[in-house]
Amino acid sequence: MTKPRVVIVGAGFAGYHAAKTLNRLAGSRAEIVLLNSTDYFLYLPLLPEVAAGVVEPTRIAVPLTGNLDGVRVIIGEADEVDLQNRWVGFTQPEGDRNRVAYDRLVLAVGSVNKLLPIPGVTEYAHGFRGLPEALYLHDHVIRQIELAEQAEDPAEQLARATFVVVGAGYTGTEVAAHGQLFTDALHAQRPRLTQRPRWMLLDVAPRVLPELDKRMSVTAHRVLQRRGVDVRMGTSVAEATADGVKLTDGEYVPTCTLVWCVGVRPDPFVAELGLRTERGRLVTDEYLNVPGFPEVYACGDAAAVPDITKPGQICAMTAQHAQRQGKLVAHNIAASYGQGRRRPYRHHDLGWVVDLGGKDAAANPLKVNLAGLPAKAVTRGYHLLAMPANRTRISADWLLDATLPRPAVQLGLIPANAVPLESTTPEVPTRPR
Repeated sequence: MTKPRVVIVGAGFAGYHAAKTLNRLAGSRAEIVLLNSTDYFLYLPLLPEVAAGVVEPTRIAVPLTGNLDGVRVIIGEADEVDLQNRWVGFTQPEGDRNRVAYDRLVLAVGSVNKLLPIPGVTEYAHGFRGLPEALYLHDHVIRQIELAEQAEDPAEQLARATFVVVGAGYTGTEVAAHGQLFTDALHAQRPRLTQRPRWMLLDVAPRVLPELDKRMSVTAHRVLQRRGVDVRMGTSVAEATADGVKLTDGEYVPTCTLVWCVGVRPDPFVAELGLRTERGRLVTDEYLNVPGFPEVYACGDAAAVPDITKPGQICAMTAQHAQRQGKLVAHNIAASYGQGRRRPYRHHDLGWVVDLGGKDAAANPLKVNLAGLPAKAVTRGYHLLAMPANRTRISADWLLDATLPRPAVQLGLIPANAVPLESTTPEVPTRPR
């Protein structure tokens, strides 16, 4: 008798944990296929530490093969779904087209950089959603500091040593916090660089980390100001050019670096499926089923999952939701084959952690607000527990960073045109035409 096949599209927090949990529940009774554009699961929360040279990039890229024994991994970009005949079409890395049939389908395609209609942004800004973008930013920052040191013109030196981050949410705040420490270390190694590197953090919101507890926001703001980060709330970019950015308050800031961290949007692939969406996300019921297609499930950033703890609202696009939804999808698929019973998605916030670099962090585990070293311990402990693998290697990187000077070289592996802001696949470098 042929085993039922479950195809999971996407290996982010939702897809990875769906595959892992379903493999544990189903064992050899089902064929589990994981289709993803890369051969690894990316632990996104540590991307700012990769950009700042604290953690090696391979530490947060967890191989799918070897960590998901019993799961068939297919490397390819999903680009078509036939809901009537139940197959998924995809393009392999070298351009070959193929398809895979399914009995159950999990759509966990995730999200990409959010775009806003601001002149020049798509041409001159770079996002921060994938490993290529973090590697590019690491090299770019070092390059700008090196060029600033060599510049004879003070105005050029100032522009190259100015780094603008737009978006003071979770990611943007961490990028600016780690970035200031990183460039201060680079500055200390270069006596000819008279201009101290300057980081700016912009957001139209009234405070940093607007989506988190206000006390965490106050902690983060205090740390940023102590380090010298120029925090501008109620301000954003009105126009970007090759030489700088014009702010919404009319000021023009000469800079060669614009990092776009204003948020995310569902993968555009969702819009091509012909299914009902809400705010660009696939509509599901509380069991993560797509209405009208009982064999199709959706979870993570691409799914508009109703939040039954807050009637009338949908779950936010966070890693916590994605991971828990992925696990629940696995249980509900197993229940559809008679193993256990299906359950609705219900999530209670366990708190947040924000790593601000150095000895600083902000955390509120179980609503207990922490700052400084206690928050740092909780933050790093949380990340180690959430990592599926590489815990020892990450711990070793943290230890080395605390005891040895941070190496800073630009390898030039990711050119600027390989990481455009409007890329629909930030996890894969764009091939220049």
